[in-house]
Amino acid sequence: MRIAIGSDHRGVAARRRLIGLLERMGNEVIDCGSDGEQAVDYPDIAADVARRVSAGTVDRGILLCCTGVGMAIAANKLPGVRAATCHDEVTAEMSRRHNDLNVLSLSAELIGPEVQDKILRTWLSTPFEGGRHARRVAKIAALESECRDAAGSG
Repeated sequence: MRIAIGSDHRGVAARRRLIGLLERMGNEVIDCGSDGEQAVDYPDIAADVARRVSAGTVDRGILLCCTGVGMAIAANKLPGVRAATCHDEVTAEMSRRHNDLNVLSLSAELIGPEVQDKILRTWLSTPFEGGRHARRVAKIAALESECRDAAGSG
């Protein structure tokens, strides 16, 4: 799987560790930064990863910041991106099974490395169920189109 991963300054250490895990699992990883402790604006990193997912140049994206919330909000502004913050294996599994989540947003500071790893492994290994859930994901995509159309007419 081809995966883009990015973090703000608060998620640098966790991102670097997760890159190693992703590569050991056999994934191709695109590192979208950031690279140091100097503060960066998380929407910039989220946009970089989300644009790659939206364009289809990567299969999935992973984002890290203090809570994961801001990254998910920013990423969801791009068409076709379904991002959410997961804090445990259950939300990671259900986000894939029912929502076909293609961008995982993680807290770099509120959950520890072991939990992050379990969430990531669960999220990567869980398939989308399709069926009635596909209909619901299609309705989400229709809302995106509705919003784009409304923005273009104003």
